[in-house]
Amino acid sequence: MVRTPVTVAAVLLISTLAAGAADWPQWRGPALNGTSPETGLPSSWDTKTHIAWSLAMPDSSGSTPIVTGDSVFVSVAAGEALSLWAVDRATGQTRWKRPLGGGNHRQRKHDMSSPSPVTDGRRVWVMTGTGQLAAFDLDGARLWARDIQKEYGPFGLNYGYASSPLLSDGALYLQVLHGTFTDAPSYVFKVDGATGRTLWKVERPTTAPGESPDAYTTPLLVQTGTGPELVVTGGDVATGHDPATGREVWRLDGFNPNRYGNYRLVASPIPLGDLVIAPSRERPLLAFRAGGRGNVTKSHLVWSSPNGPDVPTPVTDGTYLYVVRDNGVVWCLDAKTGVRVYGPERLRSGTYSGSPVLADGKVYVTNEDGLTSVFATGPAFHVVAENPLNDYTLSSPAISDGQIFIRTAGRLWAIGQRRTR
Repeated sequence: MVRTPVTVAAVLLISTLAAGAADWPQWRGPALNGTSPETGLPSSWDTKTHIAWSLAMPDSSGSTPIVTGDSVFVSVAAGEALSLWAVDRATGQTRWKRPLGGGNHRQRKHDMSSPSPVTDGRRVWVMTGTGQLAAFDLDGARLWARDIQKEYGPFGLNYGYASSPLLSDGALYLQVLHGTFTDAPSYVFKVDGATGRTLWKVERPTTAPGESPDAYTTPLLVQTGTGPELVVTGGDVATGHDPATGREVWRLDGFNPNRYGNYRLVASPIPLGDLVIAPSRERPLLAFRAGGRGNVTKSHLVWSSPNGPDVPTPVTDGTYLYVVRDNGVVWCLDAKTGVRVYGPERLRSGTYSGSPVLADGKVYVTNEDGLTSVFATGPAFHVVAENPLNDYTLSSPAISDGQIFIRTAGRLWAIGQRRTR
């Protein structure tokens, strides 16, 4: 019998994609990098054209819609109340709503519904900015719930807690990186998805000044030659952790070379094999190899660029890295070397807080006015379409089965017709 070799990266990806490649199970999608294998997606739409359905939402949210099978899940804030909604994908009607406690408030730009849910296709987990962590089955039965602030102490971020959980092999990885309003240590922890029990919790020290300990990033799992590693960025550094124990195995400096006091991190790291591409606050944008030991600042840094983002997480097709800055300026870099391919190019003027997603040879990115610009992948900048929904938007698009889901302040939109699997 001839055995086909399978790379360790493929093994990690397969284990992560328990919900299926056609789903959008986490905020950065099935591959944790903002990409989808979907083809034949719609490129043009407006509020009346190519809309399968839309559902009224009570308020804006930075949370991305999460899609599995016949369900779409959204974190919702309405007044002081927080909840998780399950939406019927075929009709756009709400199947169920489950309360996640009170205490919602707006903290600068966003509210306490900003963390995106995650799903494995059988269960769905959600974290709120108030620290409520809960699990439900797909019928809405609550499996367990915890209050992380009550257990581990108040969050101390300037803009409020907004990191999304990372799901892999039935476990959740979460981070609380803070320092503006607290002297308590930052930490990372792992939770058993079935029981809600903490499997490990480790402190993550930082010497970052001022607001710079704060991070709104989401952790990343990367496969290396020595095994899987959990990568966390924030507090002026990146750290690699053993997923089994949480032990920090390496640390990379250089995210805040001038030691500014306002270098909070928002955009999350993305994987390209064992290469991690990690934004700071626009500059520097760093790329480094995971898999080191100790201080790897000099040994594992691959490239650095001044052309990074602040809020939107970048996206790569494996050849090119596409960066969208808050002001709509686009840079395209060689993903493996950091060499500029094109840029600066400009999308429609506006503020861009949602992150770009990539599928079908196109990049989709929505600005705060609800305009989704679509531009072609490749070494030349070309805008394919501009699609208005005319409503305030903080969320990133989600892609599944030929459809694009966009969350605006007033509505959840399903764009295009669903294809059968």
